[in-house]
Amino acid sequence: MRILVCGKGGSGKSTICSLLAKSMVAKGYNILVIDSDESNYGLHRQLGMELPDDFMNFFGGKKEIGRKMRELFNKGESVNIFDKRWGIDDLPREYIAEKNGIKLLAIGKIHEFREGCACPMGALAKTLLDNLDVTNKEVVIVDTDAGIEHFGRGVEQGCDVILVIVEPSYESLKLAKKIEEMAKGIGKIVYVVLNKVDDYNRDMMLKSLNRSKVNVAGAIPANKDVFKACLAGEELDVDLREIEELTNKILE
Repeated sequence: MRILVCGKGGSGKSTICSLLAKSMVAKGYNILVIDSDESNYGLHRQLGMELPDDFMNFFGGKKEIGRKMRELFNKGESVNIFDKRWGIDDLPREYIAEKNGIKLLAIGKIHEFREGCACPMGALAKTLLDNLDVTNKEVVIVDTDAGIEHFGRGVEQGCDVILVIVEPSYESLKLAKKIEEMAKGIGKIVYVVLNKVDDYNRDMMLKSLNRSKVNVAGAIPANKDVFKACLAGEELDVDLREIEELTNKILE
């Protein structure tokens, strides 16, 4: 299964990715987390790992991938950097961080001023998902960049399930509706996950989302231990019943 996690910036995408990975590996699944957010420097810390080298470098780096993209585009061909299908175990070990049965691969980061747009990273993320074979006991969890630009890149095409993380804000609720519309347009299963909820805002969020008739799969409460760990850049080590419920919902 390939799970793509998206939503508004700051909604808690990386936190949910980390907690899901920990919950699913405890159930005996082989977990690969893909960090496809070029500006995210917290996901690896939440997993208790060091940030691995950019996977782009395996293909010659950002400039080389950009050159290949232009070359294929000029030929009228679809952009596909891979020449064969891969499994999780085929990914080069030097670009993988691993701890407690969870593997982490980072597509690439913006490292320098004026180094250019993130288009090559989006192309690599899309073609990786399109060419990655996953068995019944393997789960790939993709942490995307904020917003919906990755829909424009077509990254979602290679996933099975889309999780939309929604925080208690008007902007986040509106974006969730737009994401669900786009995801359903390409025939993908969509679940909405409420994050940072309490008794007051949970009811308001559900009322707003029910007008849109979205599929709410879970509600994750605001948690001081999670907040402190994220603020300090420490590994998440919390036992949330709600994550277990969300995991079961996705895997059913």
